[in-house]
Amino acid sequence: MRMKAETQLAKLGLFAAKVPRYTSYPTAPHFSNAINSSHFSDWIRAIAPGSKISLYVHVPFCRRLCWFCACRTQGTQTDSPVAAYVETLKAELAMLGAILPEGVTLSRLHWGGGTPTLLTPPMMAELAGTITETVPFAPDYEFSVEIDPNEIDEARLDVLAAAGMNRASIGVQDFDEEIQKTIGRIQSYDITRDAIDMIRARGVTSLNADILFGLPHQSRERITESVQKLLALSPDRVALYGYAHVPWMAKRQQMIPSDALPTPQERLALFETARQLFLWDGYAEIGIDHFAAKGDGLEVAQRAGRLRRNFQGYTDDTADVLIGMGASSISRFPQGFAQNAPATGAHTAAIREGHFSTSRGHALSNDDKMRSRMIEALMCDFRIGTAEICMTFGIAPAELRAMFDAANRQFNGLLSVTDDGLFIPKEARPLTRIIARCFDAYDLSKAGHSSAI
Repeated sequence: MRMKAETQLAKLGLFAAKVPRYTSYPTAPHFSNAINSSHFSDWIRAIAPGSKISLYVHVPFCRRLCWFCACRTQGTQTDSPVAAYVETLKAELAMLGAILPEGVTLSRLHWGGGTPTLLTPPMMAELAGTITETVPFAPDYEFSVEIDPNEIDEARLDVLAAAGMNRASIGVQDFDEEIQKTIGRIQSYDITRDAIDMIRARGVTSLNADILFGLPHQSRERITESVQKLLALSPDRVALYGYAHVPWMAKRQQMIPSDALPTPQERLALFETARQLFLWDGYAEIGIDHFAAKGDGLEVAQRAGRLRRNFQGYTDDTADVLIGMGASSISRFPQGFAQNAPATGAHTAAIREGHFSTSRGHALSNDDKMRSRMIEALMCDFRIGTAEICMTFGIAPAELRAMFDAANRQFNGLLSVTDDGLFIPKEARPLTRIIARCFDAYDLSKAGHSSAI
């Protein structure tokens, strides 16, 4: 039965397709330099007074550069460039505060990287204080930080807890020693467990963890052992991401031997092995690659039909505005996307000159907004509701039905199309990103995307 299902998935392109992860629509490769700091400033000023927003702060520094990582980061062994960067962030936040409408509060704050926890305790305290002076927390706020177990201690956790951190995110990748050496990320189970114990000792009860499938030398036995070790740490949420091997984009990945990577069919088996372990342990399946404990915000949002998708993956954040601070950060507004200059030097220079570093972005058309919602609905709920799309975007039911039927024909009638909408049956859910591509109006050949599985 499994072989028959794999054969059908193969025929429909699962093992050959390269498709976006759809954390935004359009995806970042389709941003252009038509959007600049003036657009960004205008979109900030247009935020409704008294509303809630989200804030993402990017720290692009690492003590060591992991070979598997495709994020925009830079290595440093000293604190001086980090200290200078924190001063830039504080100046950028001051510029934001000067034009932010009155009464705006913060529903979500996320520090990402890079390695935000390489900041010294005084740097952390200064940055956190500047943020809350600029945008105070809403009563139901969430403040999450990406924590590297190799780059954290009691003093830094004390500062983060005092600043209001109430969710921690830890990247595990894989606990197997050979795999860790091959991907340039040495992080033992003991170090990870000790970091989590320190986090929980400070009253931070919400914990996210990332684990990867598709890594070199990974087997079903090895991923089983890694997942079981992770389950012993009882994370509230887990992201089970597929490793994206893109050495033409991330040069450091050239250190990883491509002949040690699993085949697409083996990747699917690795994913299914990990997936079953999370389900057997009582986690709810969230979208295509997340799992959450019962009662966690993601699990509640999914049941309530208000699960969302953003640059960090799945979220229960309902804010319409996400502002990105720091080099390469992307902001999302109802009007469109704005991305800061990717290079730290260019970003810093712009802030010193007194303007935001927005270097590219995209202004959303009504068609963009409609397709964005359709793709998000597929990625979150595996369905697109006809009534919602027609009512929100003014499209005729017959026109929408024609789009659904065209997509279904591409999948040999595997999808369910009714007057109520389009639905992805359970057996077809591994194809979700490929199905979403049917509603993408942009030329995907212009960007190098990751494997569909």
